[in-house]
Amino acid sequence: MKIAISGIRGVYGNDFFPEDVMKFCNGFSKLIKNGKCAIGRDTRTTGEMIEKLVSATLLERGIDVHNLGIAPTPIVFRKAKEIGAGIIITSSHNPLEWNGLKFIINGRGITQEELEIVKNERNSNRPNIGKEIITESNYISDAVSIIGKLKKTQHVTVDIGGGSAKKIAPKLLQEIGCQVATINDELDECSRGPDPTSDKLTELISKTKNVGFAFDLDSDRVILVMNGEKKSSDITLGLGVVKAINLGIKKFVLSIDSSLAVEKYIIKHGGQVWRSKVGEANVIQMMIENNAEAGGEGSSGGFILKEFNMCRDGLLTSGLIASMIDDESIQKDIEFFESFSQIRNKVPIESSLHDKVITMMTKKVEAKYKIDQLDGIKININDNTWSLIRKSNTEDVIRVSTESNDKQLLEKIQSEMIKKVECCYEEIK
Repeated sequence: MKIAISGIRGVYGNDFFPEDVMKFCNGFSKLIKNGKCAIGRDTRTTGEMIEKLVSATLLERGIDVHNLGIAPTPIVFRKAKEIGAGIIITSSHNPLEWNGLKFIINGRGITQEELEIVKNERNSNRPNIGKEIITESNYISDAVSIIGKLKKTQHVTVDIGGGSAKKIAPKLLQEIGCQVATINDELDECSRGPDPTSDKLTELISKTKNVGFAFDLDSDRVILVMNGEKKSSDITLGLGVVKAINLGIKKFVLSIDSSLAVEKYIIKHGGQVWRSKVGEANVIQMMIENNAEAGGEGSSGGFILKEFNMCRDGLLTSGLIASMIDDESIQKDIEFFESFSQIRNKVPIESSLHDKVITMMTKKVEAKYKIDQLDGIKININDNTWSLIRKSNTEDVIRVSTESNDKQLLEKIQSEMIKKVECCYEEIK
């Protein structure tokens, strides 16, 4: 089981059990101040069971549960912003046998300090039993007011991925003026895995005439297909940034692993950039601290527009991108982002050894390169090339990412760093 500000995640029935669900929800109930909590879930088969446990635990603590049923993460965030708190039953892009809990307070993910309460506090207060309310969201109309209507109809293909975007993404895109076709509507008939950032998206590419979007199970991630090819997750973030700049936004927070090209684009257009640790909650916290209006994570295709939602919002982002497709400058913007390339790999290493591996890696490279230890170690090779080695918050892996505008150097550095991590692991075992 993985426990982090990004969520509680595990294989349900293996290392994540009903008693864990009740314990963490019980702890979270101490953070709920106005007695209301929204809940929603993705389409995993274990979701309904966990939803009942979440609801029962909160009701027992006197909290009114506003149940959205199967609902994308961005929709639960919007509802939680409205009523004060929320819990999403999801493990996002993890394999289907996983599930988990994501906690929202005051419209944002929980902080590290709040996570400690969720993990360790037991709420013994038992006021009157709360009530369960089957609720709906104004998400689509609210999103359309931000995106606006298209001047020209776009033909869009949406790869639902068998997830919670099924009823929302097509309707949102239709509302702004798109003609929409869908694939992979049902989880048990889906042609791909739950994570569109790592899947080849072969079916979506073959069925996309103009523009395509692929979502993960809880719809906080979205990947663009255009001109017969899958675009990188950093392009999703980059195009969100382009739209934000067009809206007059100047202050951005990017996770430390997001593309250098996006940072350069922001600065070129008169903006300011702060870098945060990887993790949506870390990006949001730095946005709040610096009064930044937008940002996100390139690794997940996660764009955040703080005015609308304090989370990665794949649904909104798909609409924002669709609204720009006919702009003459958009292809040049994409070409600029694609002048840099990034390789992301995972090295399977048990979580208990992550810190030791990172410490040994630091000793191996600090004499040769300038390093940043904000999150793991970011090794600055030159002004246009970096490599990041950090422990995962969601899996038993160490992530190795390298970016450069020189593809030959990119492959060389990435290969070197993976070998160094593997050597450190072998020495420590």
